[in-house]
Amino acid sequence: MEQKTGIENELIEGRNAITEALRAGRPIDKVYIAGGDTDRTLGFISTIARERGIPVTECDRRKLDAMSQTHAHQGVIAVCAVQESCTVQDILDRAQELGEDPFVVVCDEITDSHNLGAIIRSAECAGAHGVIIPKHRSAGITAVVEKTSAGAVEHMAVARVGNLAAALKELQEAGKEILRNVAAEAAQVAAGIQETAEVQVRQHMQGHFQMTPPGEIVPLP
Repeated sequence: MEQKTGIENELIEGRNAITEALRAGRPIDKVYIAGGDTDRTLGFISTIARERGIPVTECDRRKLDAMSQTHAHQGVIAVCAVQESCTVQDILDRAQELGEDPFVVVCDEITDSHNLGAIIRSAECAGAHGVIIPKHRSAGITAVVEKTSAGAVEHMAVARVGNLAAALKELQEAGKEILRNVAAEAAQVAAGIQETAEVQVRQHMQGHFQMTPPGEIVPLP
């Protein structure tokens, strides 16, 4: 019988998320693939995992259904070590190493895992160096976030901080301007965070998709 740790973010689910985890060199303990499922993507995952010495086990799809946290595992689940978060300074150092002005996305009270995954995916596509989220009143980096981000979380530095207002002050002290992006339906923002923002913009949604959830704060260089 396999030991269960009960730690939520030890699973990566879905083909894109696991592919990106492998490409990013994320340490993976084991990969489970639904028996009888064969296609190019699953073949790639299986081949790369075996080349890296990662055990690959074919199992009944019902076992994957029981393991799954997203309920959309696409026939493959990877078990991995808990990914450690970084610090705000780590994100600033990352930008400096690249010779770029820091571009950081700060999320306030994004409690829905799907929204957080979408923000991380958008941040990665936009070239952000990192994402900052609070330790409390926020979704964590779970299997749902991994899958919704389509694996972008594997390429994004994520800092979890105890005090979001203090983190924004740290960015200000590093010479960064704070721009708050307010959706038309945004809820009230915490006073300490509202006071930190130097410029506030209200965004009215257009087009077919609502891509920016309430509470997203974007410090710009």
